[in-house]
Amino acid sequence: MQPRNMSMSGVVDLAAVKAAQEAKAKAEQARAEAARHGGGGAVSPADLVIDVDEAGFEQDVLQRSTEVPVVIDFWAEWCQPCKQLSPVLERLAVEYDGRFVLAKIDVDANQMLMQQFGIQGIPAVFAVVAGQALPLFQGAAGEAQIRQTLDQLVTVAEERFGLTGLTVDPDAEPGERPDPEQVPAGPHDGLLNAAAQALDAGDLGGAIQAYKNVLSDDPTNPEAKLGLAQAELLERVQGLDPQQVRKDAAEKPADAQTQIAAADLDLVGGHVEDAFGRLIDTVRRTAGDDRDAVRVRLLELFEVVGADDPRVIAARRALARALF
Repeated sequence: MQPRNMSMSGVVDLAAVKAAQEAKAKAEQARAEAARHGGGGAVSPADLVIDVDEAGFEQDVLQRSTEVPVVIDFWAEWCQPCKQLSPVLERLAVEYDGRFVLAKIDVDANQMLMQQFGIQGIPAVFAVVAGQALPLFQGAAGEAQIRQTLDQLVTVAEERFGLTGLTVDPDAEPGERPDPEQVPAGPHDGLLNAAAQALDAGDLGGAIQAYKNVLSDDPTNPEAKLGLAQAELLERVQGLDPQQVRKDAAEKPADAQTQIAAADLDLVGGHVEDAFGRLIDTVRRTAGDDRDAVRVRLLELFEVVGADDPRVIAARRALARALF
């Protein structure tokens, strides 16, 4: 399953990384709040299958996807394969007991959403996790294949995004799903919001300072650590000539600063494994202060992507082999 960010602002891996970290933070905050209130927040089985239109897509799919994976069934009344697939998905949504929510979208009534997802034919099934669209399958599919795909989805959602699903209570009233916006604000939410707005506006210096202000009071704040790493990366690549940097990197494979600059560009362009591989190779070719500078930059890029990302875990192992 290959993700794409639903902001539709371009395929930049940093956007997906930021969404993942924010989703994990929100999920952890929501779970902690539920625990403080005696484990409340359960939903009815009826809330696991919902009809969604364009007006409700932001709240019912994108916002909800920061709590639980949302599987989208694109269908139409005239589509005979849809009439076979939809009941299977609805039954599995209840059987999976809150590990995902099924959103049903009638393509005839929601043409814009169909175009936004690039759908050429139905039935088509996507998932949205932390605001990222994951194409699952198109056309008829057997139940065994569907189960395998759903198992993979819930595993990815839990391991990479910290989303363990919703608590289902058969006695809960339908429609009483807790509003994530009602989770009390944290002590640093104002600064974090200001930093995010500065980042979105291109005020990298302002964003960096705001994130540093949070970290000075809360050194382990995950959102501030991610935001600072992201803002500093974007600041570093400002003014670089990508063509010249890549030319220099190809001609000087052992030049630490040239390879560091190229790795920054790799990561901003979404080429995460290329960035990591470039710096690990440079660690092998260098020594002394140059080698240490490359190692430090690689650790900084790990912060941007996130410690739980499988690519970071693999790169850490490769770095250890290169160093020792």
